[in-house]
Amino acid sequence: MPRQSITITTPNDNWLNALVESEEYTSKSEIVNDLIRKARAQQGGLDYIHAKLVKAETSGFVEQTAEDMKAEFKAELRRDGKL
Repeated sequence: MPRQSITITTPNDNWLNALVESEEYTSKSEIVNDLIRKARAQQGGLDYIHAKLVKAETSGFVEQTAEDMKAEFKAELRRDGKL
């Protein structure tokens, strides 16, 4: 696995240390990897919503507002466990 060196703020370091001390995670690396996985999953959901909005807006048969569609797509992703 590649090693990285990062600099974080003191409050973030304190938070990471607290999570490790509480034994919720075994290391700071585990926390960072978990946060990255969650961010990647969230980005995938956002990309999906964006693609659906673009398709709907260009189809010419849309009566819903963009906000209504966004809410509908988010609900669909939540139902499917993807968001």
